[in-house]
Amino acid sequence: MRLTSKGRYAVRAMLDLTFHSNGNPVRLQEISTRQSISLHYLEQLFRKLRTGKVVKSVRGPGGGYVLSRSMDEITVKDVLDCVGENINPARDILNVPSSGIEIMKDEQGNDINAIVDTREFNLTKSYFENLGQIMMDYLATTSLGDLSRKTSGASESAEATGSNNADSSIRANIGEMNQ
Repeated sequence: MRLTSKGRYAVRAMLDLTFHSNGNPVRLQEISTRQSISLHYLEQLFRKLRTGKVVKSVRGPGGGYVLSRSMDEITVKDVLDCVGENINPARDILNVPSSGIEIMKDEQGNDINAIVDTREFNLTKSYFENLGQIMMDYLATTSLGDLSRKTSGASESAEATGSNNADSSIRANIGEMNQ
């Protein structure tokens, strides 16, 4: 259950594109400079984002990338899926034939498969499957537009109060969902 730099960089780059596009293409070099992300790495990410149809490339002078849909139609989950990020805590027990199978040794030292079907295994499997679903639902209901508006509001609020600490809460307390 870990979000790698690939996913974080992809979301940051997409937000940069959202903020600086205004309908015009944005060059990866500009994003690279603003976000301190390697241009080569951004090229790899944007190749995947283009294949996943969340960005479009514009060729020629003044070319670059633009969002392929409205910022409110592109979710964080869409971005993470495009770059191959899987932060599901149950990924090693979902749809994997070896899940619930423990490799043991017999008396001769040969590997044998022993199926784990304990109450504890099934409870933890169910728990992490549910947690994964909550995480996927949360990511699927947060769009670039949501983040953009939250960030804009937090920046204005921080400027007004002279504070550098922006409120990191995008949605209401997620704990309320499971009660």
